[in-house]
Amino acid sequence: MRLEIENVCFSYGEREILHDVSFSAGSGELIAVLGPNGVGKSTFFQCVLGYLKPQSGSILIDGKSPTEMSRAELAGKAAYIPQSASPVYNYTVLEMVTMGMAAQLKLLRSPGPEQKERAMEALRSLGVSHLAERGCNQISGGERQLMLLARALVQDAKMLIMDEPTANLDYGNSFRVMERIRTLGEAGYTVLFSTHEPNQAFRYASRVLALKGGRVLADGVPGETLSEETLSELYGIPVAVRGVTLKGEPFRVSIPYE
Repeated sequence: MRLEIENVCFSYGEREILHDVSFSAGSGELIAVLGPNGVGKSTFFQCVLGYLKPQSGSILIDGKSPTEMSRAELAGKAAYIPQSASPVYNYTVLEMVTMGMAAQLKLLRSPGPEQKERAMEALRSLGVSHLAERGCNQISGGERQLMLLARALVQDAKMLIMDEPTANLDYGNSFRVMERIRTLGEAGYTVLFSTHEPNQAFRYASRVLALKGGRVLADGVPGETLSEETLSELYGIPVAVRGVTLKGEPFRVSIPYE
């Protein structure tokens, strides 16, 4: 899987959101997209997914523009995981995951035993198969995020785009969700996730894309790219970066201060 973005600009009317953004990603990369509120992270994702068409520049997924793909073709390339979901109907977790295969079924066809087994396998791979028969509105926020992730996995897409996957989750559930996301990168998926937590980028990302004012402020390996100066400029507050060691493994952490 190859994502190539070159000189992308996007505006809502006269309000410029993205300016001259260039970026590329390949298989197995776990990429954190950082930036303050309103910087264009969600717009960036919507352009990649073909929901929005840039005014200029190009976006290619395996050499083809997402706006030129059918919905079924694009679903086989990229899967989107929103930051939250509150379905109107209390479908079971298994039913919700099975819906991820809708683009693979012929018109008016219902999922059969093969599709249900694939959905169960996705749940098992994320450690939540015990939730299969639970109502999707009767599980925790962290469990719901893993359900949405399982639904994305059954699409058979090799690129996963996640909009703040740990938003509104408690400390423990945030850790559990990010640990699962890490295993997907190790399995060869290309994962782009937006976050407001630089420490998630330090711990989990192989690359970081920092956006400010609709432009690329920094792009590279987190430990080298997310300096105190870069983080302070990105968020408009003083930020210290320190090294810590846990069980013999080095980590970098960011600490805001006044």
